Amino acid sequence: MGRLKPLMVRQPRIFWRKNYIFIVAFALLLALPFIFTAHFQHHVMIKVLMFAFLGCAWNIIGGYTGQVALGHAAFFGIGAYTSSLCYIWFGLNPWFGMFLGGILAIAVSAVINYPCFRLHGRYFAIATLALGMIIRLLFTNWRLVGGALGVRLPLLPESLWNFQFHTTKLPYYYIALVFCALIFAILYKIERSKLGFYLRAIKESEEAARSLGIDVAKYKLVAMSISVFFTAMAGTLYAQYVLYIDPISLMPLMTSILICVVPVLGGAGTLWGPALGAPILLIAIEYSRAWLGGGGRGVDYMIVGAIMVAIIFRPAGLTSFFQGPRFRQWWRRIRG
Repeated sequence: MGRLKPLMVRQPRIFWRKNYIFIVAFALLLALPFIFTAHFQHHVMIKVLMFAFLGCAWNIIGGYTGQVALGHAAFFGIGAYTSSLCYIWFGLNPWFGMFLGGILAIAVSAVINYPCFRLHGRYFAIATLALGMIIRLLFTNWRLVGGALGVRLPLLPESLWNFQFHTTKLPYYYIALVFCALIFAILYKIERSKLGFYLRAIKESEEAARSLGIDVAKYKLVAMSISVFFTAMAGTLYAQYVLYIDPISLMPLMTSILICVVPVLGGAGTLWGPALGAPILLIAIEYSRAWLGGGGRGVDYMIVGAIMVAIIFRPAGLTSFFQGPRFRQWWRRIRG
């Protein structure tokens, strides 16, 4: 016991020394709304966190598994519609509706995406893109769910239970921050689990993974199910934030592309890729819209297009800048 005592005392010190930069970064995120106090700045920060969350969700199927899905806006919309309509029709609390939206997204994904797993590369991407557009057209012409007119959520007393806040945007910011912390913790566990190794093996070579006894179709379905569940959760957050949903604003092609570009810009298949890509992309888009106003329509498309062209010259994303020998040497010095 005398020999074990110093180790037990030293372990917390080692933890704080190795992770203090991440702890400081999280503390900064907690304080950020009080540094930038304008309502528009809070709106941009909420959008950044929401798309970082969506990017992490897409990263599971697109980054780790290597299946470039381009129809996630449909599952984003399914989550928003499920929680909203469950409250309007049955009075179900939005938090429970969020869970039901995730389950419904998994069910829809299993039905329509499982046949697509036989496709590879660009063919899989085109198939998921087409399915996403079909779902958007279905909701646009479905009168039971409001059709093209959409659904307006009723105003409720301001509270966490009702998931509505009218006087300030800060609760939405902190809820989005908790969501991001949750999905980052889950991705961290997946990276170091048997599931993570299986997904990376499928990404490298499906034939080699199958020869090792990995059920490729099963683990693709697992990765897609986890991905769409979290995507639907973000849809509920968005619906409660804007209190109005319609297929045109929820499920456009641009949303699917943004969900994909955020992790690719930061580094697809890496833990911190979406955290790096979301601020750069969303801040550029939101501020270009604000500065240019109505005369700047289409500038967000130009920004996304320019970033996609730039990715060609750095396909590994921004995280590749932090993986060189010079940065590693500097990082070791910082961490002691």
